[in-house]
Amino acid sequence: MKIEKIITLANSAVRLRFLAMERSLRAVGCDLPLFVIPYDEGRFDLPKNALWWTTELHQWLQSEKAHPTMGKYQCLTTGNYQFIDSDVIFLKNPVEKLKDEHGFITSCCHWNNPGHTFTSESRIILQNKTTCWPRNVFNTGQFACDQILYSAQELKSRCLDPRYINTVLRFPYHEQPGLVLLVNLSPVGIHNLTLPPTCMESTWAGDYLTENYKDYWSEETKMPYLIHWAGCDMSKPRIIDSLFTEYLTSSELKEWKDQLALKAKKQLSRRRTFLPQIKSVIKRFVKVK
Repeated sequence: MKIEKIITLANSAVRLRFLAMERSLRAVGCDLPLFVIPYDEGRFDLPKNALWWTTELHQWLQSEKAHPTMGKYQCLTTGNYQFIDSDVIFLKNPVEKLKDEHGFITSCCHWNNPGHTFTSESRIILQNKTTCWPRNVFNTGQFACDQILYSAQELKSRCLDPRYINTVLRFPYHEQPGLVLLVNLSPVGIHNLTLPPTCMESTWAGDYLTENYKDYWSEETKMPYLIHWAGCDMSKPRIIDSLFTEYLTSSELKEWKDQLALKAKKQLSRRRTFLPQIKSVIKRFVKVK
């Protein structure tokens, strides 16, 4: 696989995560252009060799009121790329890591817990393809491919197909089931680097709970080339979070900590509001019973 560009999705709300990701990419020696799919209108000034990337397909998805993360579908109309979400830190140069790979490459452990990668409709399609279908699902925050899977028109047609539309276009929460289904409907082979024959250690920060997390990487070939914080509550810090924070300046780190503190405060406020409501419902239920 010859990686020619790095693609991500971002807006101003994830600016700090994006900056850390971009700096880690450059730190491992990757100087490829960084294509940024806009999540919404919240754009910000991009660093050198990065550009906002929109296409007619992206505009069509917006007109269809698709979830903003479905902008990632643009990736399927190009080839020779690495896609990563903004909450990723590179540990190795993806160009070097993936040079001997072919097809659609993933590097997550969703095969172990495939939840959130399918809908009730798409699960049937995945199961009909193979009894080992969980090996073909993946976290859509990190993938790479050397092939064009669809033209823009082909992808539109697939999105509007009555068999797939509720998963691919109308799913209201995120793009993951749709993107997983679209890739599985294509003829490209899917290879997850955490499965044989590579058996790379997990790329998810949530799998590293100990202070000596690097002990998992004692073998060079098993060391992941990126770490992804997908779904991790970073207001509850882990030792591995230092891989992210080390790329922030002192002022950015303060801004980041302020963001986490505000998030924690809002979560506490919601719990204090929600708990009395639950107690009230329980009391009414017990009284009626």
